Amino acid sequence: MSQCVCVSDFEERARKVLPKAVYDYYRSGADEQRTLHDNVEAFSRWCLVPRVLRDVSSVDMSLSVLGQKLSMPVCVASTAMQRMAHPTGRWPQPEVQYAMGTAMMLSSWATSTIEEVAVLYIYKDRELSLSLVRRAEQAGYQAIFLTVDTPYLGRRWDDVRNRFKLPSHLSMSNFSAPSLSFSEDSYGEDSGLSVYVSKAIDPSLSWEDVLWLKAHTQLPVILKGILSAEDARQAVDCGVDGILVSNHGARQLDGVPATLDVLSEVVQAVAGRCDVYLDGGVRKGTDVLKALALGAKAVFIGRPVLWGLACQGEQGVTELLTMLKEELRLAMALAGCRSLSEVSKALVRRRDDFSRL
Repeated sequence: MSQCVCVSDFEERARKVLPKAVYDYYRSGADEQRTLHDNVEAFSRWCLVPRVLRDVSSVDMSLSVLGQKLSMPVCVASTAMQRMAHPTGRWPQPEVQYAMGTAMMLSSWATSTIEEVAVLYIYKDRELSLSLVRRAEQAGYQAIFLTVDTPYLGRRWDDVRNRFKLPSHLSMSNFSAPSLSFSEDSYGEDSGLSVYVSKAIDPSLSWEDVLWLKAHTQLPVILKGILSAEDARQAVDCGVDGILVSNHGARQLDGVPATLDVLSEVVQAVAGRCDVYLDGGVRKGTDVLKALALGAKAVFIGRPVLWGLACQGEQGVTELLTMLKEELRLAMALAGCRSLSEVSKALVRRRDDFSRL
């Protein structure tokens, strides 16, 4: 097989090896998928404006995220049911991320347990939610990412058409309660995940629950799913330690803005009181650089990691992360940035600004 030289190469190879229903589940967004496409297209609306004649023989991409030293501002986002992506069922162990000098989120909907390898949902059963927090603490996790944009599951047409359900040999490994089983055979005309969410996730989640979580853990709490300045300010008022600007990979409400398009207003609203991260649409090193220039502390990637996993398991993930790391190093060097401290909003301009000159 030819070498994968970009994320789309990994995706095309993954498309050929994954069952259609699994590929559709990973790839698809909500409804007409307008936001799904816009997440990627948003990066093309910004141009990099490089500086030249700077000694870029050495480029330092290291940073500290939530007290952890990382070698690059590219982290692995949470993805549900990741064991469907590779026939051996083996999810990359933490050593892969450590070797790459990056960090990883583990979804509570993962098909690996917290102890085997977290992004947290607040469940109707608060004791269940709290038990996941305690397990994460005991397993040495460094932060809790609380998903706040999923009171109900977005309608994903491909999953409904495929009547998607978790393969019978896999399970939601973090749950043993029969009430949270995702192995039922009949879901009517809907997707299995939609039925699962309707019986498990609490749609009454409010800002009071953020305060409740903060009161029950010493770990940093980051809210995942913020898209507005108003919510960003309220999150900071609740004492959160970070915000992940995210539209859930465009899998919830179709027609919302691309994450890159709202990043600046969230950063401005936060005014340095907590870190701001971004996910959604990141496919190249230049995408990472643009997000950093617009104020993100780091970016998280989800689908590309799944494509690497589907292609070659742990080795595929390592190759993909190495590729993105080198792409970012080259982009920084060609833009005249010798370290992340030299990346600022002066590095980017809206493409349409040039048409008005």
